[in-house]
Amino acid sequence: MSLNLPVRRAVRSATALTGSQRSPFLLPYLQRRTLFNFGITGWGSGRSQQLDQVVKPKNPLTEEYLRKKATPKGGSLVRGDLASSSIFEDEETAGPKPKSKGAGAPLQRNPETMAAALDPNPKARMRWERKMVIREIRKRGRLTRAQQIKRQERELLSKSHDFKTSVKKLVPLAHQIVGKTLEEAIVQMRFSKKKAAKDVKEHLEHAKNEAIVRRGMALGKVQGQEFTPRNIQTKDKKTVKVDDPTRLYIDQAWVGRGLYGKSLDIRARGRVFILKHPTTSISVILKEEKTRIRQHEERQTKIKNRKVWMQLPNRPVTAQRQFYSW
Repeated sequence: MSLNLPVRRAVRSATALTGSQRSPFLLPYLQRRTLFNFGITGWGSGRSQQLDQVVKPKNPLTEEYLRKKATPKGGSLVRGDLASSSIFEDEETAGPKPKSKGAGAPLQRNPETMAAALDPNPKARMRWERKMVIREIRKRGRLTRAQQIKRQERELLSKSHDFKTSVKKLVPLAHQIVGKTLEEAIVQMRFSKKKAAKDVKEHLEHAKNEAIVRRGMALGKVQGQEFTPRNIQTKDKKTVKVDDPTRLYIDQAWVGRGLYGKSLDIRARGRVFILKHPTTSISVILKEEKTRIRQHEERQTKIKNRKVWMQLPNRPVTAQRQFYSW
């Protein structure tokens, strides 16, 4: 049987055979396929045994890691110890964390770094302050009615994310919660049979937390100030009893159409339509009961100052003639 080798490879093979050490890479390999020999992954004396005889290179990083690796005392795992396959093994190898200098010591802050967030545009801030000073001088410190209300009363506008429902289905829920206290609106959404009521309830709870944290609303009566419970009439002619002037209620609620999701609708005769899945968001404005008390008093004052209607008012008769004008 002749060997099919190039001339150079044959010379190198001969040179290697004459030497003291024989390299297995230069020897020809004849593969025999039997029942117990499947080439590289066979069970018999295949090529896998020849690959295993070659010395594998060592990884210095692995050796260094194993050398630094903490080994348990006694050569076996101890109760509460970490196994070799634990994800927290690196923390044990690195050792305990350095102790802080002082637990109660205040953190040193850099004013220049804080100014990047607190005062990002100093020139614009100075222009705005100058504008406000000029406006204050011109108006002599007098505030408009809207500015006085803004300073005395709090409110919060909260918009939800897009729900997977349509405007037609969400509008009745928005009408249902308008004018109600926040707790009553949450109860209504909890026992509602509508599918979107669950999302509306979660948004109302989120809006309540946001009003307490960001606006300081619904914190209870101020200490030292007495408040007598009273019955007021809302703008939709409903009577409400107010025990806490800081109780939250929903002043306005409306819905807004969001983006449409699209999907394929496979029809007969090879036709494909596109389905549009609507999304809708709901926005609410939360206010405190002191706002409804002020509105109730203003309506009562307007009714009290209304003049009595008279069929024949007492005024002088002028421009009267004794004959017709035509």
